[in-house]
Parts: sequence; structure tokens; C-alpha cells
Amino acid sequence: MNAQKIQQFIINPWVILACLVIGFTLGWALPSIGLKLTVVGDIYVDLLKMIVLPFMVSAIVFSVQKLFQEGGAGTIAGRVVLAFAGFSVVAALVGIVTFSMAQPGSNLSESTLATFGNIVGDDLSKTDTTMNLYGENVNDQKGKTLEEVVLSLIPSNIFEALAKGETLKALIFSLLFGMALGHVPNRIAGGLSQTLETVYQTCQTLTRWLNYPLPVVLVCMSASQIAKSGIEPLQAMANFVLAFAAASLICLMLAILVIWKRGNASLSETLKALREPFALAIATRSSVTCMPAMIETLVHRLSFAKARVELLVPLSVSMLRVGPILYYACATLFIAQLYGRNLEAHELALLLAASVLAGFASAGMTGLVTLSLTSMACGYLGLPFEAAFILFLAVDPVCDILRTMVLVIGNTAAVSVICPRPLKI
Repeated sequence: MNAQKIQQFIINPWVILACLVIGFTLGWALPSIGLKLTVVGDIYVDLLKMIVLPFMVSAIVFSVQKLFQEGGAGTIAGRVVLAFAGFSVVAALVGIVTFSMAQPGSNLSESTLATFGNIVGDDLSKTDTTMNLYGENVNDQKGKTLEEVVLSLIPSNIFEALAKGETLKALIFSLLFGMALGHVPNRIAGGLSQTLETVYQTCQTLTRWLNYPLPVVLVCMSASQIAKSGIEPLQAMANFVLAFAAASLICLMLAILVIWKRGNASLSETLKALREPFALAIATRSSVTCMPAMIETLVHRLSFAKARVELLVPLSVSMLRVGPILYYACATLFIAQLYGRNLEAHELALLLAASVLAGFASAGMTGLVTLSLTSMACGYLGLPFEAAFILFLAVDPVCDILRTMVLVIGNTAAVSVICPRPLKI
């Protein structure tokens, strides 16, 4: 079996599903073993993260340089703004409409409410219940001014930013450096351009190599997730998880439809091309580590312009947060339904705007920090997110997979809209 056939087998949807089922079963039946397997997933994600920053910096600097040398920077900037705004609003709307129709937080059974009470540690009927679950620095983060947020994005020391894995700071440096490099004569900049392309190609090769153990990693990571959270919180939050899965599926279908219509491939070819980023999103729950696969899909399998894709994929992953935006809209509505709060039309419009703002605020954030920003949307509506935080924490391993899938495939669709359509062969 050659390398290409192995790669196709690894990212086959049935193989991915089988690995998830095996992992969840193992974590439920043998949690002690599942917990020990956590290290496998941690090592795998760290290996992928090791590649991300050199890959992103080399791709952006090289692409921005070519963009300024060839012209068209102003046109693409306008398309980026429109696409980012459009995709953000659609993601929030899908969440609001789905949860308004499904009502997963309404008319819950007494046993489910009792389980919620045990998890939260208080009576859900008390709307003033609060829990300090964020740690000492969260309040400080909420109180940041616009000036402080902007200053926090500027890298005073790029080497320190790279060492700490601060993606947004590295992104801003790469954009500025690429713009400046685009104004340097080719006879001087040619050597650096070749070096950057070498780094980029090397990182892509490393990513392909790391795809080979993916089935084993899927089993280990899913087993450790179930071993940590157990199935009780999943059962109690089943309505929320199912409704959020439905909203995520709608977003994924819309994104796939956009990619199919923008490209020249058939629907089956488009789905086949998206297998690798889809599989990595499930396995790693990290959109940043999916960037090489997204670029590979758009450039080599769907024939979009390489220079544009290499610039836009890192930019969209860092700034266009469709997965978190969808989640914030859904989680806020679920909390409102739990507490019997019926939101009026103007409040739903406010929720849409707050979810988009919270999504952009989550740029560069991962893990539970991303989850905690739900309080930003809840705050506009006067909802007690802190009391329900532990409920979402219990099922976040599952929701994080869905958020990452929406973000990765949604951003792939956004890049396909911004880029010129590939020429028909």
C-alpha cells in the first residue's frame, strides 16, 4: 500500500467514526486506562503546534510579499472584511434560529433539573446564583479597555511572542514584515523568499507525516475525554449537545455548499478534498494545527490560487471565529431558556451582535478561556452565566470538537469566497 492510499484510509470518515466509537467505549468501560492515554493526545497536539508558527510565519510573509509585488492588495482587503462580517452573522443566526426552534433548555424533566442542581451546587430557580469559577484574572480580562486590547496585540519582542506561541502577535508581525518585504527589490529579497518557501514546504511534509498515527490518536483522545468527564454530564446536557450538534451540522452543510459552488469540483470531489482538515479538526480540536491541511485542500485539491490561500487561511483562522460565535449564541439562548427568560426581537438582535463581538474577542484564545467568553454575551442580556458555567464545562470536550469543525470548514469556505474562482480545466 503506497503513501497516498494510506493517507486516504486514515482520513476516511468511517475510519474516523470507528476510532471515536472505540475510544468512547474504552473511556467509559475502563476510565483508568482512558486517563493514562491522555498523554498520547497531548504529545500529538504539541507536535502539530510545533510546526504551526514557522509554517504560518513563512506562508504569510511569502504570500503578502507576492501580493504587494503583483498588486491587488486593496481589492482583497475589501473582500476579506465583507466575507468575515457575512460569515460571522450567518453563524450567529444559525445558532439563534436553531435554539429558538428546538428550545433545548425548556420543559426539562425534574430528574434533569436535579442533576443540574447537583452539578452547579445550587437551585437553578435562583437567578442571582453566582459561582467564581474563572480564577483571579478573569475579571481583569473583562475590564480591559479598547486601548489595552490593541496594545496586547502588538509584539514588542517577536522572538518572545514566538516562544510563547502567541499566534495573533506572530500574525501581525508576519503581515507587517511581508508588506515591507514586498517593497524590497527582488534581487535583494530573492534569497529570503526561497528560504521562506523551503520552510513552508518542510512544515507541510512534517504535517503529512504526523497524519499517519491519526487513528490511534483519535482512539486515545476520545477515551481520555470520556474518562475525564464521564457520561452523567453528557446525559444531563443531552438536549444542549444535540441542539448544538444540529446547529453545527447546518453550518457545516452551508460551508460545504459554498466551497462546492465556488470551486470547479463535483460535490463528491469536494467532500473527498475536505476529509483531511475534517479529520484533523476532530482529532486535535485545534484550528491552528489544521492550517496546513486547509491550504493543501484549497490549493492542491480544489485549485484555488496558492498565493491568496497561503495568506488568507492563517488570517481567517486567527480572526474569523465562526465556531465560537455559533457556540456563544447557542449557549446564551440555552441559559435564557433554563431560567425561563423569553427573549424579545430586540434582545435577539443584541444577542447576535454580542455573539459576533465575543467571537472576535476570542481571537488567539483556546480551551476554557474561549468557553468563559460566553459571559460576554450573557452580560448584555443580564443572564447569570457564572452559575451555569460548570454545566458547559462538563460537556466542553464534545462541544469543542463541534466548534473546531465549524471553524475549520467554515473558514475554508470563507477563503474560497475571498479568493478568485479557479479556472475551469
